[in-house]
Amino acid sequence: MNPFFIDKDTDWEVLGGGIKRKIVGYTDDLMLVLVHFEKGAIGAPHVHEIHDQIGYVAEGSFEAEIDGVKKVLVKGDAYIAAKLVEHGAVALEEGSLLIDVFTPKRADFL
Repeated sequence: MNPFFIDKDTDWEVLGGGIKRKIVGYTDDLMLVLVHFEKGAIGAPHVHEIHDQIGYVAEGSFEAEIDGVKKVLVKGDAYIAAKLVEHGAVALEEGSLLIDVFTPKRADFL
């Protein structure tokens, strides 16, 4: 892994459904990912078997659901989803951006 992330030199990976991502960097134990959402795009509720996750709202807003509890999160807010806890999010604004941190790294993203 390159020890530097240069945003302008890194292409978005289009995931479909109005969502795209850029992997900023990772080690075996840690990963940081930018996830861009179009308005209304849905990060469907799901569970991670081995990954803890923190999602930080860098732009826009989301309706986040963690373990059945929904909250509207705006720029500067975050959610924490420990492994085995169901979580998901819906973008409420165009250009909403999450900074997702995972431990350990998401090998399935590479």
